[in-house]
Amino acid sequence: MNTKILGNIGEAHAEAYLKENGYKILERNYKNKIGEIDLIAEKDKEIIFVEVKARSTEKFGTPKEAVNFHKQFKIRKVAECYLLSAKKYYSKVSFDVIEYMPDAEIVHLKNCF
Repeated sequence: MNTKILGNIGEAHAEAYLKENGYKILERNYKNKIGEIDLIAEKDKEIIFVEVKARSTEKFGTPKEAVNFHKQFKIRKVAECYLLSAKKYYSKVSFDVIEYMPDAEIVHLKNCF
């Protein structure tokens, strides 16, 4: 399966998972000149920036291992721009990773960077 298709499937599953667990989805594939954030959600007055990583196998490592320091830095910068333009104040901010692998349960790593 092509990685773009797998990524889209992973994002759809992650979005459904978040909704089932009481999160409100604010944005999907939010982009600015710096980069992109897969999902931006809200729950209990907290804003959550979610990086979704999908893999078909662990041959090249687990999905979460792809969220390296450079990727985390970029996500933080995109999130900073989003928050500056938001019309709402959030008392808490979280950066989460959701791992998606076909035929496996979704793994939600909360506030992991």
